Amino acid sequence: MKYEIRYKPAFAAIFVTLSPGESMTAEAGAMTSMDGQMSMKTEFSGGFFSGLLKKFLGGESLFVNVFTNQTQQTLNLVLTQSAIGDIGCIELRGEREICFQPGAYIAHSPGVKMSVQWAGFKSWLSGEGLFKLKLKGNGQVFFGAYGGITKKRINGEFIVDTSHLVAYDPGIKMNIGMAGGLIGSVTSGEGLINRLSGEGEIYLQSRSIGGLVKYLRPKVF
Repeated sequence: MKYEIRYKPAFAAIFVTLSPGESMTAEAGAMTSMDGQMSMKTEFSGGFFSGLLKKFLGGESLFVNVFTNQTQQTLNLVLTQSAIGDIGCIELRGEREICFQPGAYIAHSPGVKMSVQWAGFKSWLSGEGLFKLKLKGNGQVFFGAYGGITKKRINGEFIVDTSHLVAYDPGIKMNIGMAGGLIGSVTSGEGLINRLSGEGEIYLQSRSIGGLVKYLRPKVF
C-alpha cells in the first residue's frame, strides 16, 4: 500500500494506492472517490458490541468500510474527514497502542486492531467522551483534526485546553481542572482545562469545534 496526504494543512485528503490483494479499513463516510473496480464491504466497527459503544458513547460511526483490491492491477482510493483541517498518520510498530478522541479516527491498514475502552468521567468532562477508541498492532493509522496538528512528547504534567487533544499514548492520564480560581476561570474565558500527566506522545489540534459553535451561536440565533 502506498499513500500520500495532499492539500495540507487546511483541506487534507489521503490518496491511497492499493496493489492487488491489499485492503484498507475506513470510517463510514470517509471515502470521497475510488476506482470503479474497487470492492467495498461494510461491517461493524470492532465487532457488534464494540461498534455500539463506539457509536453511542464514543462519538464514532457504528460501521466501518473495508476497501479491497481484488483485481490484478493497482487501484486508487481517496479518503478524507468532515472537519476542515489537517490529517496525520501514525506508524504503529511492535503492538504499540494509540487512543483517539471522538471523531478523530479516519482509517487504518491491515495489521491494526480497533477496540473501545472505558475512559472515565474525567475524560468526559474534558470533552473527550466516556469511552476512548484504541488502536493497536503493526500498520498505519490515519486521523484528522480541526485545524493544524502538533505532535508533542510530554514527561510529567502538561496542560491542554479542553477539546484540543486529538490522540495520545494510553499510559497518559487525564485530570480535569480549572484554568485558575473560580472567578479567574470564568473571566479569563478558559474555563475547564485538561491536566495530562505521564510520559508519552500526544497530538493536539489548533482549533476546537466546540469553540467554533460557541462563537457562532449568538450570531445565528
